[in-house]
Amino acid sequence: MNDTSHHDERIAKMTFASVYPHYVTKVEKKGRTKEELHQVIEWLTGFNKTSLQKLIDEKVTFEQFFQRATINKHAHMITGAICGYRVEEIKNPLTQQARYLDKLVDELAKGRKMEKILRGVPGV
Repeated sequence: MNDTSHHDERIAKMTFASVYPHYVTKVEKKGRTKEELHQVIEWLTGFNKTSLQKLIDEKVTFEQFFQRATINKHAHMITGAICGYRVEEIKNPLTQQARYLDKLVDELAKGRKMEKILRGVPGV
């Protein structure tokens, strides 16, 4: 991926609260649930429903969101293209983590089995 500092900075400054409703809409339009979305987010970040709501209420940026997260040690298993980029080739760690989340939400919306989305690894 040809990372640009502008692109990375834009992702860092975007608030999680501004994107979260789009995640919910995307998965629910495809017949998945908010609970499944929370399961995916918790697998990647360690944030449960309560801590996630607190972060939304605080209007944290993606930079703050991922600084506070405990990224799943199996996140490196998330591969493939999202937004035209291969997530495994993204150089900026924050941008890569944001794209990991995008990729998981995309897989959930596409009807992929939860076991596959969570890379066959149930916990953190």
